[in-house]
Amino acid sequence: MLSKLASNHRPHLLAGVLLLALAGCQTTSPTGTPTTGTSGVSYGDAKAVETVTTDLGSTDIQMISEKMTQGLIQTPEIQTLIKKRQLLMASPVQNKTSEYFDTKLITDTVLTQLQKNGVRYAIEADNMQNQTDELRRQSQSGLYDKSKSVKVGKMQGAKYRLDGSISSIIKKTSDLKDVYYKMNFRLIEIETGIVEWSDEKEIRKSARR
Repeated sequence: MLSKLASNHRPHLLAGVLLLALAGCQTTSPTGTPTTGTSGVSYGDAKAVETVTTDLGSTDIQMISEKMTQGLIQTPEIQTLIKKRQLLMASPVQNKTSEYFDTKLITDTVLTQLQKNGVRYAIEADNMQNQTDELRRQSQSGLYDKSKSVKVGKMQGAKYRLDGSISSIIKKTSDLKDVYYKMNFRLIEIETGIVEWSDEKEIRKSARR
């Protein structure tokens, strides 16, 4: 009789053991998102201050983007742009530092924050080829229903262009590395070439060697 009861409960026991094993492997991130595995990888706070190296990092990009966005939103030109539903465009940020990083991260972050505040922007110049390729595909390939495909000549020009650059000065001694970054942004009226607004953000980082 006892052996029969043990046999009947064996599936439940196995299921319980498996659940305990899975629970032992599962960790929870700071945001409450579970991660499974034993590799030591875990989630962190994307907004936490990052001081791993003196290179330009996520915290720097967040500070630069926040300052530039706040400055732009307060300009009369951007407020008029929003009211009249005119367009903004952005040129790629020039990297004048000695290190490599994707400056598009800065541009994309600024544009995203501006759009959340009501700014409409046109496709970036470096992505224009994808836009024109799609226009030609729909209008000239013969693969699309003409009554439902897009028409050539309907793209809208931007009123203002946003461009920027980032530079750095590096100083080293035997036991210290000091890096100074300077980010500049400008809002330019495309028709006249007049710089209507400009701002800068300075960052200094140092590390013992």
